Amino acid sequence: MINKQFKALSGYAILGLAALTLTGCANKAVVSYGDAQAVETTDINFGSTDLQKVASQMTDSLLSSPVVGTMTANTRPVVFVERIKNKTSEHIDTESITDSISTQLLRSGKFRFVDMTRVEAVREQLTFQNEDALINPSTAVAFGKQIGAQYMLYGNLSSIVKSNADKADVYYKFTMRLMDMQSGLIEWADETEIRKTREKSTFGW
Repeated sequence: MINKQFKALSGYAILGLAALTLTGCANKAVVSYGDAQAVETTDINFGSTDLQKVASQMTDSLLSSPVVGTMTANTRPVVFVERIKNKTSEHIDTESITDSISTQLLRSGKFRFVDMTRVEAVREQLTFQNEDALINPSTAVAFGKQIGAQYMLYGNLSSIVKSNADKADVYYKFTMRLMDMQSGLIEWADETEIRKTREKSTFGW
């Protein structure tokens, strides 16, 4: 009698373990790599394809400008990039846009950049080097030696969203300008537009 009960319990335990194993396999996520440059069509919000399009068009426009060509003919101007102002209703990482643009401009070999987001970290390090007794004064980087930016690159991202029961439409406009810090003159400006539409399917959105 005891032996039969043991066999029955063992059978239940095996079935339970098998069920857990199958559940674990069913819930296991499958991860795969995709093309980072592929067009993203998950929804109509601002996405990776839009970021790449904006960064590429603005960089190409800036580098092909005759004024910028003259400006960079014999020197590499120093630029600082102000964070893009997000005037849309979405949470958009605009720093990623400026990162892409400044990286492509640096690769062109025509510009140099100062990173305003690291000013406090640099000041802290220079203070440490010049005031702490642990640092050899002959190796410390002196204050007042950094090069100031000659130009400021800045821009805005705005959107207009329209929707009804059957259709949703979003229009983005990205504008960018390059300002001469000394004169205040705008040396270059351009804008690009993106329109995305989503229509209701038979099975809903």
